[in-house]
Amino acid sequence: MAEAVESLFPGVKFWVGPPLESPKGFYYDMDLGDRKMSEEDLISLEKKMNELAKQSNAYVRKELPKEEAVKYFTEKGDEYKLDLLSNLNDGEISFYTQGNFTDLCRGPHIPNTGFIKAIKLTTIAGAYWKGDEKNKQLTRVYGVTFPSQKEMEEHLTMLEEAKKRDHRKLGKELGIYTMDDDVGPGLPLWLPKGTVIIEELEKLAKETELAAGYKRVVTPHIAKESMYITSGHLPYYADSMFPAMEMDGEKYYLKAMNCPHHHKIFDAEPKSYKDLPLRLAEYGTCYRYEQSGELFGLMRVRCLHMNDAHIYCTKEQFAQEFKTVNDMYLKYFKIFGIDKYIMRLSYMIQKSWGRNTLTNQNYGSRQKNW
Repeated sequence: MAEAVESLFPGVKFWVGPPLESPKGFYYDMDLGDRKMSEEDLISLEKKMNELAKQSNAYVRKELPKEEAVKYFTEKGDEYKLDLLSNLNDGEISFYTQGNFTDLCRGPHIPNTGFIKAIKLTTIAGAYWKGDEKNKQLTRVYGVTFPSQKEMEEHLTMLEEAKKRDHRKLGKELGIYTMDDDVGPGLPLWLPKGTVIIEELEKLAKETELAAGYKRVVTPHIAKESMYITSGHLPYYADSMFPAMEMDGEKYYLKAMNCPHHHKIFDAEPKSYKDLPLRLAEYGTCYRYEQSGELFGLMRVRCLHMNDAHIYCTKEQFAQEFKTVNDMYLKYFKIFGIDKYIMRLSYMIQKSWGRNTLTNQNYGSRQKNW
C-alpha cells in the first residue's frame, strides 16, 4: 500500500503501519502535506496495489548501521522515520525493498508480492502523530487482505452485518442515549429507555454483591491533588485526567478512579483482622480525559459509570477471594451470553497511608478485559 501511495502522492512521508488483530487488517499513518485523500483515491490505490502484486516483486531485507540509516532518511527529509530511528540501536535496523519502494521495517514478510491475492482499502481517517492531539494530524488508511477473494468477501459481508448492529446506530434508533456538542464529546446523555437499562444493570450488580458480602459506599466526584499524589496516581496518570481546578488555594481533580477514595474509607476506622475480608463496592462516576481521536461511542468516553470494588484481606484469604471474584465474573458472562473472553490479572505492591496494599491497577490499560 505504501508503494502505491508513494507513486500517486510523491513526497509522502510515512510514520507507522502495523497489522491489526481486531479488527483484522492493517493501517499506515502518513503525511500527505497539504493534499487530501478521497474515496476515489482509494479506488486508484487498490488498482495500483493489484498491479504491483501481480509483478511478484521479491521482498529483499537489508540491515544497515544506524549511522547509514539516519543518513538515508535525513537525505530523504523524513522526520518521522528519523524519530523512529532515535529509539533503535545498532543491530536492530532493517530495511525492506520491493520493486521501487524501500521502507524501514522489522519484518518478516512473505517472499514476494505475488502471494497477495485479495486487497480492499476500507477507511480513511485522521490520526495525530504519536496519538498526541498537540501534534500534526496525519492521514490513516485502513485495509484488509486475504489469501483468496472468497475469504475477503466473507469478511466484508461480516463487517456489513456488524454495522447493522453497531451500538452507535442502535443507540440512536432505539432511543437509548445521545451525544450533544453543547454537552461535549465523550459525555453521553442517557435517554429514558437507556436509563432503564442502567438501573436494571445496577440492580443486578447490587443484588449480586450484597449476596457476596459487599458493603456499598459512595464517594465524591472530586478530590484534592494531595490524595492522588499520596496514592501514586499523580503524576503517573495526569495525562488521562482532566486539568486541576483551583479552589481555596488548593488543587482539585475530577475523579478518574475510585481506588484512593476506597482506601480512605478503609482507613477511616480502626480495623482488626477479624474484620477481614472487607469488601467495598461502588457504582462510581469517573471522568477521564480521553483524547478526541480515541473517543468511540460508548466504548471510549470521558464520563463512565464504573462498577468498582476493592477487597481488603489477609494473605491467607487472598486465594479464596480471588476465586470468588472470578466466579462472579463467570456468572455475569453466563447471564449475558459471553462465551469468548480473556481474564487478565495485573498487580503491584503499593505502599500508601502507612500500610502495604495489594491493589489491582487496571486503570490506564488500553486492553479490554474480554
